[in-house]
Amino acid sequence: MKKNLETLCVQAGWTPKKGEPRVLPIYQSTTFKYETSEQMARLFDLEDEGYFYTRLANPTNDAVAAKINALEGGVGCVLTSSGQAANFYAIFNICSAGDHFITSNTIYGGTYNLFGVTLKKLGIECTFVDPDWDDEHIEAEFRPNTKCFFGETISNPGGNVFDIERFARMAHRHGVPLIVDNTFATPINCRPFEWGCDIVTHSTTKYMDGHATQVGGAVVDSGNFDWDAHADKFPGLTTPDESYHGLTYTKTFGKKAYITKLVSQLMRDLGSIPSPHNSFLLNLGLETLHLRMPRHCENAQRVAEWLEKNDKVAWVNYCGLNGNKYYDLAQKYLPNGSCGVIAFGLKGSKEDAIRFMDNLDFIAIVTHVADARTCVLHPASHTHRQLSDEQLLEAGVRPDLIRLSVGIENSDDIIADLEQAMKKM
Repeated sequence: MKKNLETLCVQAGWTPKKGEPRVLPIYQSTTFKYETSEQMARLFDLEDEGYFYTRLANPTNDAVAAKINALEGGVGCVLTSSGQAANFYAIFNICSAGDHFITSNTIYGGTYNLFGVTLKKLGIECTFVDPDWDDEHIEAEFRPNTKCFFGETISNPGGNVFDIERFARMAHRHGVPLIVDNTFATPINCRPFEWGCDIVTHSTTKYMDGHATQVGGAVVDSGNFDWDAHADKFPGLTTPDESYHGLTYTKTFGKKAYITKLVSQLMRDLGSIPSPHNSFLLNLGLETLHLRMPRHCENAQRVAEWLEKNDKVAWVNYCGLNGNKYYDLAQKYLPNGSCGVIAFGLKGSKEDAIRFMDNLDFIAIVTHVADARTCVLHPASHTHRQLSDEQLLEAGVRPDLIRLSVGIENSDDIIADLEQAMKKM
């Protein structure tokens, strides 16, 4: 029986049997008992499925991963200890020293540093492109050793909408998968696989958790990319893995080759797993995701419209505004709403923006974004302060950009707090 997203948020992942807990339990154990050595050996050889060490698999983690997988419509999902870990694993699972990949430049500052600085130390080169460039300009950046294309459904912090279908076609023309970070939209408002995306990542720290109680990430595989059709590009998936007695992932696991390799190699060697308790908290958030996202969007739409009319505001970027640069793309990919994050700038100096934020009452200045509480940040001074002025502009972060994450409080109160703070500028 096919279930709707609302039902999947509540029911997917954990199906208790007779006498088992109705609510997903926390399996807070590092190890799991077996009765014979042969049973354990088969698990280590990937010949059986089961639990033997939480770094590789845990019942609580797997149940929550299964729920996210169902929401996105994938063939497999792995939880990680953070969204940063998810993006690193998604790339590193198919890239190694000497390889190259392409990414939209309008991505989260931490991801920008990961791709442009840290992965470079591992010998993996990244080219940043402006999604507004024409196809010919972008396609000129593909190389024989290019392994994937990366973007964010809704960019953090700029709020730009990524043209998934366009970039999927482009990536596939060059024999590589499209990876999309779907954190801000969540599968409630966008399912990238339906538009040709191959792999989805999430910072589950954000809307999926919704309460700022745990840090986590997820990688979901659609199972749709044909690795064997481009076997020379992806030898890690299409040739024998000597660390597993010559097993070849695409031959043994078919559509689950990518996600199986991610667990059996990267999790085995690097860790970065969430604790079962964190996954339990994440699941509590997922159960109300379908209720919270419409409220975030409703509130943000009203706040964005108020900001657009305010004479102290220089500009607003929210794709729900009629006439916004990304309005048409939002209607295509996000017809039920985008998210609660608004980017805007105030008339005046950087100091004026700082005074405005310091004068807010219950809207808090925090590093976090996308949870139940309204919060605000000045990315150029905070999350993106490691970037140069040139890099900030390349990433779509203006010096005056304020990132407002609209929560699920009463929208009248949110607007009143913004208004009183502006009067004190």
